[in-house]
Amino acid sequence: MASLRLVATLAPSGPPPPPRRERRRPPSAVRPTGGVGLAVAAATVATVAAAAASPPALAALSEPANALSLPTWAVHVSSVAEWVTAMWLVWDYGERTGLKGWKGLSWGMVPLLGGAMCACTWHFFYNSESLEVLVALQGALTVIGNITMCIAAYRIFKASQEGSKTS
Repeated sequence: MASLRLVATLAPSGPPPPPRRERRRPPSAVRPTGGVGLAVAAATVATVAAAAASPPALAALSEPANALSLPTWAVHVSSVAEWVTAMWLVWDYGERTGLKGWKGLSWGMVPLLGGAMCACTWHFFYNSESLEVLVALQGALTVIGNITMCIAAYRIFKASQEGSKTS
């Protein structure tokens, strides 16, 4: 036992650890929980900062209550761009492979693009009642586009079945 006391007294000791400070936690009603609380806090700070930084001239340029937000416009425009890209890729695949059915699928996608353009046009004019016909046209083009794509897909299926019988 004496040897253990000798080792303990001869062992080098570093500086004592800093004293622990007690952290006060905010009340549970104020404490943000997870990402939701942080998102709400960030949105509040951003809203207050934007309101304080906006000049009075911008306040006069207010949009109607039914105007689409910038993120919603981004979704609309990117969806149309993706659809056009998909149409081009399907057409290109049909040209490279020589399978005409794929070009037909690309043509079948055109009415759906027209429906997307109707929706974007209607929203651009703040969902004007005078342009309600665009809503009906969009619905009709969507039905027509779904039918034409279904027919084109069936033609691709039949062509692949005939191709597999000859091989």
